[in-house]
Amino acid sequence: MIKAIRNRMRLCVQIIFTAVTNGYLFGFLTGKIYTGPTKAACVPGLNCYSCPGALGSCPIGSLQAVLGSRDYKFSFYVAGFLIFFGSLFGRFICGWLCPFGLIQDLLYKIPFFRKRKNLPGHKVLKWMKYVILVLFVILLPLLVVDVIGQGSPWFCQYICPSGTLTAGIPLVLLNESLQNAAGGLFIWKVSLLVLIIVLALWVYRPFCKYLCPLGALYSFFNPVALYRYQVEESDCIKCGKCRKTCKMDIKVWEQPNSPECIRCGDCVKACPTKAIKRGKGGCHEKTHEKS
Repeated sequence: MIKAIRNRMRLCVQIIFTAVTNGYLFGFLTGKIYTGPTKAACVPGLNCYSCPGALGSCPIGSLQAVLGSRDYKFSFYVAGFLIFFGSLFGRFICGWLCPFGLIQDLLYKIPFFRKRKNLPGHKVLKWMKYVILVLFVILLPLLVVDVIGQGSPWFCQYICPSGTLTAGIPLVLLNESLQNAAGGLFIWKVSLLVLIIVLALWVYRPFCKYLCPLGALYSFFNPVALYRYQVEESDCIKCGKCRKTCKMDIKVWEQPNSPECIRCGDCVKACPTKAIKRGKGGCHEKTHEKS
């Protein structure tokens, strides 16, 4: 029993965290967005503010709201929040605390399509999330403003599939006025969501790998985060089992703190010599070759 719980620890944490951060059940029944005091605080993962069940705010949505505001162009709270969680955990948050990461994990488990780790062109496509972070999250809200100097949350408005799934669709289904107002933009976002869902049945976490700006932001902290992996070179036999089991397709023995690593722990379990350690600080990693 204890062994079974350990093997499913990450899934349990994902489900519990998603339930806690989206636990306003009354919102799902009425189509009303929770506006209580906890909504002023961010949660670490991608968690849409407009989700009827959301008890906290999304850091990416909050960042865009500040950047697009005519009165404020910088938020010490949002920046400090992202730096704090990034420096502690890096992309551990993607692997353990992101509701949309959980959804993709569950979709990938469905025995449909022949599974693969990456899309064709992965080495180029993985840079798209950084382009989205710079362009849609930072530059467009800052630079493209209306007559009163107000910017728009471009990523949330035009891309975010998590917001479409957890906020857009439920709100439209539960509010007749929104059903009448839904138009081309809603169709575009639903179409994008459907595409990502189909890809997630085939490829492991396509949104995380190629599109998520929050993952891109946390990835900068992976090499320096307090929670890190290290490889004991004296124990490593370079058998490649860590990469074989890694769904993010990382050469763990060369770059255990790769920007792409979501800290799922599969490589740690797969290592036959227990050379991969969870810990803080100091690691024996080679950085001359990118995973």
